[in-house]
Order: sequence, then C-alpha cells, then structure tokens
Amino acid sequence: MTDYRIKHPVENQAAAPKVQRLNARLENERKYGQILPRVAPKSWVLRWLLSWNPFGNPSQWDDMVIGVLDPPSRSVWIYDEEQQMTLWRKGFFGKGNLSRSEPTWLKREINRLRVEKRGGKELTAEEITAKRREIRKQFKQERANAIAAAEAEAELSFAANPESNPTITTVIPSAQTAGLQKKLQETIGAHESSLLPELTEDEIPRNMEHLQLSLQEALFLAWVVGCLDLRSASGGPITLQAFWAQCFEVSSPFLPKRIDNPFLVHYVAYHHFRSLGWVVKSGIKFCVDFLLYKRGPVFHHAEFAVMIVPVYEDEADCASSPNPLPNSGPISWQWFTTVNRANAQVMKTLVLAHVIIPPSRDIEPSLYDSPEILSKFKVKEVLIRRFVASRMRD
Repeated sequence: MTDYRIKHPVENQAAAPKVQRLNARLENERKYGQILPRVAPKSWVLRWLLSWNPFGNPSQWDDMVIGVLDPPSRSVWIYDEEQQMTLWRKGFFGKGNLSRSEPTWLKREINRLRVEKRGGKELTAEEITAKRREIRKQFKQERANAIAAAEAEAELSFAANPESNPTITTVIPSAQTAGLQKKLQETIGAHESSLLPELTEDEIPRNMEHLQLSLQEALFLAWVVGCLDLRSASGGPITLQAFWAQCFEVSSPFLPKRIDNPFLVHYVAYHHFRSLGWVVKSGIKFCVDFLLYKRGPVFHHAEFAVMIVPVYEDEADCASSPNPLPNSGPISWQWFTTVNRANAQVMKTLVLAHVIIPPSRDIEPSLYDSPEILSKFKVKEVLIRRFVASRMRD
C-alpha cells in the first residue's frame, strides 16, 4: 500500500508541527477516505463490466457484513472486528458499545495491560486533566515573561535609536511552537509506548466490544448499500422484508402499522441526508435527532444539528395517533431558544427537518410491507440561526 506521508527531514523546526498535521490528514485520508462500503454486484454481467475500470477491481470490493438484530436495544450488533472497522472507516456507521465512537476498547485495554506489565500506573482522566492544566499554566507564565522581556527590549532599542524601528530578538512562544501536546505525552509516558513490553498470546484479552448500528443505519446498509447480511439471535437469516416489519414492531410494539411510525419518520430524514452525501450520526448529546458531518468525525466537527419536525398533511392522522410524535404540535419560542442556544454554544447550526407525512387514507395497505412507502414522504429543511447584530452587519 502506498505511503503518502512526508518523510524528508524538516530543516525549519517551526514547520515541523505543520508537517505532522499534514501527515495526520494524509493518514486519515488513507484510512477513512472511502465514503461507503463497496460491494461486488450480484450479476456476473455487471462484475465483468466493472472489471474493466479501476473501481471494479475485485481486491477493492468489501465482503458482506454480518449483523445480529437485538430487538430490546433497537439496534443491530456487529461482532467481527474486521467487519466493525469496515463499517466505521467506510462511512462512520455505528459506534462501539464500550467506546465513545470508534470501537477501540481492545486497543485501550491492551495498552493498559502493557503499562501494568512494565510496572507503571495508568493515569486516570482526572489526573491527565490536572497535568494538562499544569502544563498550560506553565506555558502561560513563560509566554507572559517573554512578552515582558520583548517589551523591555523594544524600549531599550527605541531609546538607543529613536529614528529606526526597535529590534526585538526575544521569541514569544505560541501554543503551536510550545508543543503543549508533546509535553503532555512526555509527562504521562505515552511517547514510550514502543518501549512497553509486549503481551503474550495468553495475556491478550478477548474483545468484549461490538459495533452497534441503529435501525436506520442497518436498513440503509442492507437496502441501499447492500452490504449487511442480517441475522437473528439464533443465527437464522432475516430477509429485508422481515427486517422492515420488525423495525415497525420494535418501534411501536403492540400497535398496528401507521404512517407516522417513529422508525419510519426518522428513517425518512436519515435516508434524505445520507443520500445527499452527509455523514449522519446521533445527536442525542446535543438535544437533537441527528448531527451532520461533511466527511466524518475524524475530519471535522459536525456543522449542523438536525431536529425532526413531523408535519401531518391530514390532521385526522395526528389526532388519532396513539403515541404523538415529538415536535409534531405547536413549537414555542422557549423551545426554539433552548435548542438553538445549546447548539450555538458548540458552533452548530440548527436545522429543522420538516418530514411531510402523507395522509393515511391515500396509502395502500400493501405499501406498509416494503420501503416503497418512502416515496410518499417529503423533507424540507429550515435553518435557524441566532442573530448577533455585531457579527452580522456585513
């Protein structure tokens, strides 16, 4: 595999952080550059046609991923480690059940055991935070001393020669040139990872983590991408039609299929944004339904926070709903202020995704049994921004 990282020596030490950031971006491009899994078509004719172009190389096709439906958690679990990384690195689907996002529990556990085997002590998150604050406090003091020295040097230079510009040789450190992150790594001993003793085969723990897909992600992978092979807890295969029915059932148990089923409404919004090229992740952390990434969490923070607003074309469907959908009724200004302020503080633009729910009287009963019913829905977006007079004059 081609390595695009820059390997030549850096003559200007000030440029070293830039080269490191560039190498990190190139490495991320190599790992996460593919936006979706690439599955070989089932037709031999299409496979033969694709073999004539570089994108049809069989070595670049991804294997089918096996997912196990877990109705109590309303999710699909991926157990195989290689398949987990395929879905995460090629579209950022799912999350590790023991990690914040990418499934890294096994890697963290092995590193912890290697530190303990060396006789060291793994720092807790609180201890690392305390050391980070101590390093930043020391850096601020050094920068303040450098600024004072530069000011004194400028005054002396100006007093000696008022006709010329002051000469300043004192270097004022910045957060980039000071290497705060490097100092932190040196403090906590992470830079010595290569010196840690290796674990024997018996000492390596069994991976206890699985990748957890939401029902919306699982349906998109199984129906649109075609790379997910669904199984039941007993190992039996689940057809797409059976999975579609179970999504309705686990979303609204003991209720008949309705046009305003919560799973259906959420999948319409998920499918809408995924089809437009956005990486869609859960937004529960920011009190919204979804977060939209241009490329993925590895490259940038989410720019938009999506709140689903169901809109009934027939008010009778809303009145007869046994479980009214969130935000389907009148929305108060207090609600707008709360949600918008929460997302404005984290540099995200609030998007109201109005999902237009068609009248149930116009839906044939057979349409509830397949994803064809999605064509009856419409989605309209409205951006909500906080007006700041001093920033928006231009």
